[in-house]
Amino acid sequence: MAKFEMDTEFVRKLAQILHETELGEIELADGDKRIRVARPTVTVAAAPVAAVPMPAAAAAPAGGGGASANDVGNHPGTVKSPMVGTAYLAPEPGKPPFVSVGHKVTAGQTLLIIEAMKTFNPIKAPKAGTVTQVLVENAQPVEFGEPLMVVE
Repeated sequence: MAKFEMDTEFVRKLAQILHETELGEIELADGDKRIRVARPTVTVAAAPVAAVPMPAAAAAPAGGGGASANDVGNHPGTVKSPMVGTAYLAPEPGKPPFVSVGHKVTAGQTLLIIEAMKTFNPIKAPKAGTVTQVLVENAQPVEFGEPLMVVE
């Protein structure tokens, strides 16, 4: 059996890529040799969320009085989901949300987390500003590119 030699500098480079890209893990294979580098994950148990019907009075009028989904998606402060997964607004059940409407945030501050394949990925504010809209519910499934919040 051949001895597997570990290139620690290569592992350090992979760890740096994880840090820079905020990926949860990287796995590479070359023949029968495999290497996997993963970031620590935060475990969050999903709390059941009851569906709450939206009152008709809260709906935006069709005549242009409110922003449509396309308007929000095109807003320069819209934070979009970088992946498919489940959005969580708080670090764990029973804890307050990371942010809510009216909160002032700094660039890089965690706004929410998205769980994808049992990895919890922090979604950070792209710029400093004020959260003006939270467009998802806690434990809501989200798609790639879906608007999550607006930071102005």
